Amino acid sequence: MADRRPKSPLSFSRRDALMSSAALTLCANLNSRSQALAVPPTRKRPNILFIMADDMGYADVSCYGRRDYSTPSIDRLAAKGTRFTQAYANSAVCSATRTALMTGRYQNRLPIGLEEPLAGRNVGLPPSHPTLPSLLRDSGYSTHLIGKWHLGALPDYGPMLSGYDHFWGFRGGTVDYFTHEFAGRPDLWDNDRNIAKPGYLTHLLGEQARKVITQSVAQEAPFFISLHFNAPHFPWQGPADHMEAQRLAQDDDPLAILHYDGGSLATYAEMVVAMDKEIGRVLEVLERSGILNDTIIVFTSDNGGERYSDTWPFTGKKTELLEGGLRIPAIVSWPGQIAAGQVSEQVMITMDWVPTLLASAGSAPHAAYPTDGIDLLPLLKSGSTIPRTLCWRYLNLDQQACRSGDWKYLKILDNTFLFNVVDDPLERANLKEREPGIFADLVAKYHAWDNAMLPLDYESTTHGFTGAELADHFGVIRNRTVPSDTRK
Repeated sequence: MADRRPKSPLSFSRRDALMSSAALTLCANLNSRSQALAVPPTRKRPNILFIMADDMGYADVSCYGRRDYSTPSIDRLAAKGTRFTQAYANSAVCSATRTALMTGRYQNRLPIGLEEPLAGRNVGLPPSHPTLPSLLRDSGYSTHLIGKWHLGALPDYGPMLSGYDHFWGFRGGTVDYFTHEFAGRPDLWDNDRNIAKPGYLTHLLGEQARKVITQSVAQEAPFFISLHFNAPHFPWQGPADHMEAQRLAQDDDPLAILHYDGGSLATYAEMVVAMDKEIGRVLEVLERSGILNDTIIVFTSDNGGERYSDTWPFTGKKTELLEGGLRIPAIVSWPGQIAAGQVSEQVMITMDWVPTLLASAGSAPHAAYPTDGIDLLPLLKSGSTIPRTLCWRYLNLDQQACRSGDWKYLKILDNTFLFNVVDDPLERANLKEREPGIFADLVAKYHAWDNAMLPLDYESTTHGFTGAELADHFGVIRNRTVPSDTRK
C-alpha cells in the first residue's frame, strides 16, 4: 500500500510530476512572458468580473448547445471573447472547486478541499492562506464577493477573512430563493451582519453587483468582483415560484429544500434565463459606465450539472467523475487583449483562473504557495494549446480520474476504465485491454499525484446520488469504504 501520510504543501511540483518535458519547457516560456503580455505599460490595469453559476451543466447555455431556451447575455460574452470546449471543474462538487478557485491549487492540499461538499464541520479556508482576492487586494484592487461563499462559517472563516473587502450574499451551500433560509435558518449577509431583504435571490445578486460597479467607477482603484450566483442550484424555483417557497418552508423536514418531488425542465429554464438577464443588466452597467472594454469578464460553473442539466455530449452528473460531472462552460472576454469569437480546445481547469487573472493584473501567486494551475493568457493571445495532465478523486464510490492528452483513466468502486474522451466523449468504449501501456501510465500518474495530496478524510462529508433519489441511478448506493489498491 502507498504511504498515505500528509505531504508538505511545498514538496510536490505539478509540472515536475504531471507535464511532459516538452510541455514543461513551453509552459515555462509562456509563463515567463505572461506578465509583460498581459498589461502593456500604457494600459491601466483591468477590472475583473468573475461570474460563477452553481451546478450548471456543460450544455446549459445556448452557445454550448442548450436547445429549449436561449441565453443571449452569456452568448454575447462568448462572441466577444473565448469559449473553452475542454474546461473542467476542480471537483464534482462546489466547496472543493471553490477552494481551488480561491487558492489556484489543487483543493486536495487543504482540509476544506476534502469536503464534498462542506456540511456541518468547523472546517474552512484558512485566513492565513493567500487567495485570489487577497493577492489582488494587496496589489491595489478593491475586492467584492456577491453571492455564495460556502468555505467555512464565522467566526473562524469568512470572505472578509480571506481577502474580500466586502461581502453580500450567503455563507452556506444553498438557500431558498425567496426566504433566503436553509433548514429554517436565515442566511443572507451584508459583510458580517445578517440581513433581511425581500426578493428573488438571483435578482438581488444582480442588483447588488450593479450597485458595486456603479460605486466603483468613481474610484481610482480597479475592482475585482466575484459574482457567484445560486442559480441554477436547487431548490427548483423560478422568479414566480413564491408558492413553492411557501410549501417548502411549511414542511417539517429541515431538508425539504432538496425536494426530489420538485422542479421541471420549464422551471430550470426560468432559473437560467433569469440569471442570464441579470448578467445582461450587469453588462449594460459596465457599458454605460464606459468600462466594458477595460474589464475582464469570466463566466463559468463550479461543477457539472445536476438533475435537470444538459451535459451532452457527456454522461454523468454532479458528484461523479464522469465527464458530465466535471465538464463545465467557461468563457472569458477582454476586449482588445483577447480576440473575439475564439473557440479554444485547450484543456483547462478552475485553478487556472488564479495565475491567469493575477498575471492580467500585473501580479503573481505567492511564492510560498506555488500555483498548480497555468496562466492561460499567452495561449489565449496566440490561439495555441499545450498538453495537460489533470487528476481528480472523489470519496463517494471511491472515484479516481486522470486525464492526460486525449486519454482518461477512471475508477468507480472496483471498476476501472480507459477512455479516449476526444473520440468518445460519452465514455462508452473501455480501451484498457487494447491499450495496456497507456492505461498503466495514467494509473501511475494518478497515484503519483494522489500521494502528493492530503490523504482522504473519512470523516469528511461526501455526497452522491442513489437509485432512491434519481431513477437513472438504479443499483447505486453511497459508499465510503476504504479504497482498494488499483496499482496492481
